[in-house]
Amino acid sequence: MTDQGSIRRKCSIRWISILLATWFGFGLLPRAPGTWGALAALPIAWLIHMHSGPRGLFCATVLLFLIGIWAAGVYARDLGNTDPSQVVIDEVSGQWLTIALACPLDPQFYIAGFIIFRVFDIFKPWPVSWADHHLKGGLGIMVDDIIAALYAAGTMVILGYIAGVY
Repeated sequence: MTDQGSIRRKCSIRWISILLATWFGFGLLPRAPGTWGALAALPIAWLIHMHSGPRGLFCATVLLFLIGIWAAGVYARDLGNTDPSQVVIDEVSGQWLTIALACPLDPQFYIAGFIIFRVFDIFKPWPVSWADHHLKGGLGIMVDDIIAALYAAGTMVILGYIAGVY
């Protein structure tokens, strides 16, 4: 005989992992789910940034990264796929990290940060590509986007200094 409570818990945990891994369904959109996920990250990043500053957004990013390791790992395991395209919580964490490290609360910087992060995430220069191919599970899904975010934030800072913004 099966325990009804156990079944409910498993269904609830699976549902929560789907909700978070796909960033509330944005990862389920048919074309360019990573871009949709990164775009969907911006309004929440703006709110956190506005109320808590870049440090608050950085702390939220760390928390989301840790949650993302779990959610992405559960979702990928359930699908039997090592890095499903529907998982976009990694893009959300990467986008948030780019903003937390390099973007003032300004729409132009957010747009530039979005574009630059997506370029590094899509083209995956080394070591982003290495992490993407060699790290497994939820951690592997999440880490390449964090490395791409570090590239993007560095690029934003360099461009900001060249433009005289910083």
